[in-house]
Amino acid sequence: MVNVPRLVVAAPSSGSGKTTVATGLMAAFAARGLAVSGHKVGPDYIDPGFHTLATGRPGRNLDAYMCGPELIAPLFAHGARGCGLAVVEGVMGLYDGASGLGELASTAQVAKLLRAPVVLVVDASSQSRSVAALVHGFASWDAGVRIGGVILNKVGSDRHEALLREALEESGVPVLGVLRRAEGVAVPSRHLGLVPVAERRADAVAAVAAMAGQVATGCDLEGLLALARSAPALPGAEWSADEVVGGGLGGAVPLPAPSRNRGSAPDPAPQAPEGLGRAEGLGRAEGVTSGRPLVAVAGGAAFTFSYAENTELLTAAGADVVTFDPLRDEALPPGTRGVVIGGGFPEVYAPELSANEALRKAVAESARSGAPVAAECAGLLYLARSLDGLPMCGVLDADARMTKRLTLGYRDAVALTDNVLAPAGARARGHEFHRTVIEPGAGDEPAWGMHRPERRVEGFVRGNVHASYLHTHWAASPGTAARFVERCRG
Repeated sequence: MVNVPRLVVAAPSSGSGKTTVATGLMAAFAARGLAVSGHKVGPDYIDPGFHTLATGRPGRNLDAYMCGPELIAPLFAHGARGCGLAVVEGVMGLYDGASGLGELASTAQVAKLLRAPVVLVVDASSQSRSVAALVHGFASWDAGVRIGGVILNKVGSDRHEALLREALEESGVPVLGVLRRAEGVAVPSRHLGLVPVAERRADAVAAVAAMAGQVATGCDLEGLLALARSAPALPGAEWSADEVVGGGLGGAVPLPAPSRNRGSAPDPAPQAPEGLGRAEGLGRAEGVTSGRPLVAVAGGAAFTFSYAENTELLTAAGADVVTFDPLRDEALPPGTRGVVIGGGFPEVYAPELSANEALRKAVAESARSGAPVAAECAGLLYLARSLDGLPMCGVLDADARMTKRLTLGYRDAVALTDNVLAPAGARARGHEFHRTVIEPGAGDEPAWGMHRPERRVEGFVRGNVHASYLHTHWAASPGTAARFVERCRG
């Protein structure tokens, strides 16, 4: 049984103030000496970075689409182990989930899976008595969702607050906080949302401190903690990388031999986390001589997108994991046997990445030598021949460029080619989030056949290189890490 006090911070829609409230609550309670665990519903990588700043613990994602509903409670328990409070930040509106799939991957579904009370953050800037109807509707829509309180955001004056409180007295949902319109917190943002913590750490630290102060001043922290403590115990055990890493590819099934035509997909059958040391600081080279292959994971400001569990699985599978920074390091860590390059914003740092010719050549040489390389999104762009006309690693015969079009959403995929992450025919669920396109040359096999939302092929497989726009959460298929590490041993 898992008995961690917990809250889900949700809202009627995006832009209501969930991040401010959730991060502020984490930081405010942590400042009181409480061990706090931060979680984010959905695939978002950036908010967990702010959660990490607020709590001093790795931010964790809870994604029922990519990982499956059955893993939500175990992953939550893993992340919240030893904590006196867990705060889960929702995604979009409370009842918004994967398009066309009902409640799947919604904040409401995660709240029910965690048996957690919901605090609804309402942007009250343009309403008064109508707020009661809105809250009543959200509270009564699904009997399985318990809305335990409301936090009113962007309130304009004492008179406005009085009107809102009076209206909500009839709803039966208590007001647990009021945040004033004049107390907005400036968080750096750009074309894909908030700027990751690693890029502008001083600004992020200041923003988190401001959120904590705003929430501590405007919210009933004792009432919120009491609500969190009202959550019942969760049955079942916590997720463990050590226990699951030998569990295979989690639902992968063989399919008929797929087409190699890059223009169509076959028919469907169904940043490194903070705390990892830098290469020069850990003295990890001895891991190679002890039989543990060293896996270098890209980090730094340009590569901030990674799920903490992915690295934990690599370690559980027998690897020593070391971070390197493609913006600063001129060589891969000594003894590197495999390379993982996750997502981030290489388009923002393309000139600096291109200027580090020594590391680009080192990555290319590592790939040519047969070392396994797994790259997602930003990593894909870094392995390309060029990005916006600037030379990159040249591992792939492909050129990438920024566009104005946002590609965003969940994806269903099947591996088209046997590769370092999965056998041909293995199914995966993932997420795309980018404003770039890549124009492939010849010589590479496609990585994935996509079936949702449209049928197409995506990504590249070249020898032991797997590069794709698709972000995946390896907890959904722990055999992925084991397969990658085994290829590193070879």
